Amino acid sequence: MATYAIGDLQGCYSALLRLLDAIQFNPNQDQLWFAGDLVSRGTESLETLRFVKQLCEQKTALTVLGNHDISLIASFYGVRTPHKSLQALITAPDYAELIQWLRRQPLLHYEPSKQAALVHAGIAPQWDLLMAARCAVEVEQELQQPDPSTWLSQMYGDMPDQWSTSFGSDIERQRFSMNVLTRMRYCHSDGRLNFYEKGNPAQIVDKSLIPWFEYPKRQALGSRVIFGHWSTLGYYVSPEVVALDTGCVWSGQLTAFCLETEQHTSVNCNQALNTNS
Repeated sequence: MATYAIGDLQGCYSALLRLLDAIQFNPNQDQLWFAGDLVSRGTESLETLRFVKQLCEQKTALTVLGNHDISLIASFYGVRTPHKSLQALITAPDYAELIQWLRRQPLLHYEPSKQAALVHAGIAPQWDLLMAARCAVEVEQELQQPDPSTWLSQMYGDMPDQWSTSFGSDIERQRFSMNVLTRMRYCHSDGRLNFYEKGNPAQIVDKSLIPWFEYPKRQALGSRVIFGHWSTLGYYVSPEVVALDTGCVWSGQLTAFCLETEQHTSVNCNQALNTNS
């Protein structure tokens, strides 16, 4: 049995099928972990969402939610304008069914036996795994309420940008948690989050910014964090993290990382195959 973590799909269904062929995915033995951003920008969001939903219901896959998934849910409830790439999805007969399934997916998956946590963007440097799980569950519960439209309308914004054990309101804590789990890339030296810089750490102008996973005062988690979201970072592996967004939707690659062997396999968007270990 193999467990494969896969980076941001963003509606690249054809690339996903090629990747599954490349890793010789066996649904009777293997499991897929999707790092979120299943939809948006790509041309096959409807096919992607249907396929991932089917795999998850068959217990051969699991997914966490990314910022584009949250935005799709928010657009369903009239809080956001859907991305133009989503037209086929939002006019599909099973659109509402897909949304109801999507908004019941977690923001963080932790598996102690594999010493691995899956999340879309990252885990706040001030959090241990218990706090990360608590904050994720709190957001998930709000997202799964019968009508989350009012709550979703309060989730957009960059503040607060720093963790506190005594936020002024539940909404502030939940907005911070949502931003950490689905949007975070960089921190300032005082621990504040930066949501504007998206570049590769080796190329950014502001060298005072620190990738969240390199923050010197980050809590020890005791598990590796697997995440996507950061296409300019690309494939990156350290003892603490595995980054898997290799920019498929930007004419890059779609990448799978095997937790058991630590090998990764990538397929190009132009259908050429590239396998590395």
